[in-house]
Amino acid sequence: MAEEGQKVVLVTGGAGEIGSAICRKFAENGYSVVATYNSNQAKAEKLLAELGSGNHRIVQAPTTDAAAVDRLKQFITETCGRLDVLVNNAGITTPVSHDDLEGLTDEWIDKIMQTNFRGSFAMVRATRSLLEKAAELTDTPSLVVNISSIAGIYGIGSNVAYCASKAALDSMTRSLARVLAPKIRMVSVSPGFVEGEYTKNFDPAFLQNQRDHTPLGRFATGDDVASAVFALASSLTFSTGNIITVDGGRLLK
Repeated sequence: MAEEGQKVVLVTGGAGEIGSAICRKFAENGYSVVATYNSNQAKAEKLLAELGSGNHRIVQAPTTDAAAVDRLKQFITETCGRLDVLVNNAGITTPVSHDDLEGLTDEWIDKIMQTNFRGSFAMVRATRSLLEKAAELTDTPSLVVNISSIAGIYGIGSNVAYCASKAALDSMTRSLARVLAPKIRMVSVSPGFVEGEYTKNFDPAFLQNQRDHTPLGRFATGDDVASAVFALASSLTFSTGNIITVDGGRLLK
């Protein structure tokens, strides 16, 4: 069990670039961290070692697998007894030019929507009772953060389905913020490009063009996103239903 009074955060896709930064931020601030992974156990174990002591755990639980999500809920119930923050970070995409309608296959459309939207909804549905319990224990709302993207706002991203999936995620944020209040808050954190392994998939000239069109002159880092997520848990506690961009002003140009 988490130590008495210790808050618990669940981060899906916790071993990735953004997820691991979020896990570290919460661990550094005294949370017990539960990080899920899909298939890369070695990467997840590396993250767990980096988090150090503090009742942290890793669990294999693809968000699109209903049985795995149910087992995850039972695991958190039995080992933590509560859940204060859920971060829906697990997501997938693949680069396909927006004018390549044949290149964006039905298979990829389904995979992207199932992971980025349906999987996030499934996590909220599964953990609702745990989040409500934590709200009753602390007399403050629990928090769900959906890691979205500015692609969902302005329709430019790795492919058309990815943009649509993030727009759907933002719509879900607004809908559930209304119906789950006052015990649960819902917020989307929407980065622009995030510097890391994924950006290596793009042409360097394209990436430089994107930087040139970003008023602050660089891409976000995983730590930038993690700081925004933690601020919602620690400081911006009267926010719900919002879409918070972490994009260096990219939408201004």
